[in-house]
Amino acid sequence: MKMKENMVTVYIMGEAYDVPDSSTIITAMEYAGFQLTTGIGCREGFCGACATIYREKGDYKLKGALACQTVVTDGMTLAQIPFMPSEKPIYNLQEITADINTVKELFPTIFRCVSCNTCTKACPQDIEVMDYIQALKKGNIAEAADISFDCIRCGLCALRCPAEIVQYNAATLARRLYGRYLAKKSPEVDESIKEIEDGKYDKELDDLTKMDRKTLSEKYYSRETKLR
Repeated sequence: MKMKENMVTVYIMGEAYDVPDSSTIITAMEYAGFQLTTGIGCREGFCGACATIYREKGDYKLKGALACQTVVTDGMTLAQIPFMPSEKPIYNLQEITADINTVKELFPTIFRCVSCNTCTKACPQDIEVMDYIQALKKGNIAEAADISFDCIRCGLCALRCPAEIVQYNAATLARRLYGRYLAKKSPEVDESIKEIEDGKYDKELDDLTKMDRKTLSEKYYSRETKLR
């Protein structure tokens, strides 16, 4: 006999819905009948597409999170932020330098930072966002690239910033500059590129493209992974 699910009431875009209490925000929205075409992606916390703001019952705090990772609570009020509008400067990576002059030219807004740390508190990846902004202000590209390595560009830091800085775009610049100019050359990367060019993985790739979804999923989740 199937046990009856425990239900909670959540308010999605202002409307009340009863959903299973074990639901993530995404699965709760789908249970409620929403057909998600935006604000959804990998469902694993990697793509940053499902940024959500919410308040919990009896709590005045406005919180930010990824909808695929956050379990609903009774009385939760939520709204998705499928896209964080921002103006991204256009630059040619081959024509800029890895120093503070580039930062000043492309992201002068970071110098408005008041060190309130709101950006860090908003980050669902627990990244010290304010620290990498401070590193960029000092021209320390390598440190900014390292601290921001796990950024998934969800936009929640920029949404909460009182100085209206678009932190994640500045972080992307830092990582690109580091990769192009500051990172040590890796002989292993060159070897891997040569292996690809020589067709070492052609058969394996061909086999993967012919697998059905179930087999491919099983292979993906059974793979060995190494943590950085």
